[in-house]
Amino acid sequence: MDELASWTRLARVPGLSGPDLTLLIEHHGSVRALLAASEPDLMATGLAARTARAIALARAAPVERDLEWLAEPGHHLVPWGSQHYPALLAEVRDAPAVLYLAGQIEVLAHPQLAIVGSRNPTAAGCANAAAFAEHLVHCGLTVTSGLALGIDAAAHRGALHAEAATIAVCACGLDQTYPTSHTRLAAEIAARGALVSEFPPGTPPLRHHFPHRNRIISGLSLGTLVVEAAPSSGSLITARLAAEQGREVFAIPGSIHSPLAKGCHRLIREGARLVESAADILIELQPLAAFTLAARGMQPLDQEPFSSGPLDKDYEILLDALGFDPAGVDLLVARTRLKAGEVASMLLILELEGLVESSPGGLYIRTRSEAVK
Repeated sequence: MDELASWTRLARVPGLSGPDLTLLIEHHGSVRALLAASEPDLMATGLAARTARAIALARAAPVERDLEWLAEPGHHLVPWGSQHYPALLAEVRDAPAVLYLAGQIEVLAHPQLAIVGSRNPTAAGCANAAAFAEHLVHCGLTVTSGLALGIDAAAHRGALHAEAATIAVCACGLDQTYPTSHTRLAAEIAARGALVSEFPPGTPPLRHHFPHRNRIISGLSLGTLVVEAAPSSGSLITARLAAEQGREVFAIPGSIHSPLAKGCHRLIREGARLVESAADILIELQPLAAFTLAARGMQPLDQEPFSSGPLDKDYEILLDALGFDPAGVDLLVARTRLKAGEVASMLLILELEGLVESSPGGLYIRTRSEAVK
């Protein structure tokens, strides 16, 4: 049994974490020797009888499908203890023994921020998620999320719009996409960033897989930003896991009348950082990201990524259309022929950059600093 086949078999052992493997491999000498060990020998190392039995059964597990998937270009197996296994995730008590990855394996080492939230967000929530993602990837962070409908998808698209890598952690095998409506988005993520899962090929997106998926999203990341969340939102699970893992938790507040703001407000009451601008995130994460960025030969996180360079053409068009008098989204859509969602997202980016500011009544105006340039 070769090493790769041994790891694919171990990946199918439920409840076996990476930290469990440290002692097991030290005791048995190799992954292959571990799989060949008897149940009594496995239990002698402190394993529960159920896990020891599962490892014994894994010796005969059919892994041809897994190996065929791994043979395709851009497909990788990232075992516990390997050079590509993410260092932050390795600190998590129940970190997965194996990760499957489709895409660019090097992005696992990037300093990451998780952006999560409601599957049924408001248009403003989607615009916030996309704009924060687009801004923050320019600052040196990689956006990680769960490929779900709503805020997750908006965050991934914001990063991709900036032509940056983004990581999607999936609750099923990577030979399928969930939701199926995100098949094209998943392909774009794999082309520039990575799709990641602890589940072998052929594993369906079962309900109980999603909380397991969430611990990887938070475990990969320096912090987690919650954009919109109802009190029962699964994104609050990700935030709780982040806090338990010793990571920063951020939340964007909303209207006291909005059900989708209640989850974020609860997080803030419990100690999450209230976020009004990207700087609120960058100030907290700069010291944490410094070591990772230095290892990659990159500069520290930049709080003003566009300040010294020209704006993209669409942003110039939007600023010209805005002029120096207050204007709303509808008027700017009519002037630019851009879509309303694009205009809202771009306005937030420009606001994060300090080039425009919001006014009462949903209007926007150029800042004085922009007006004198």
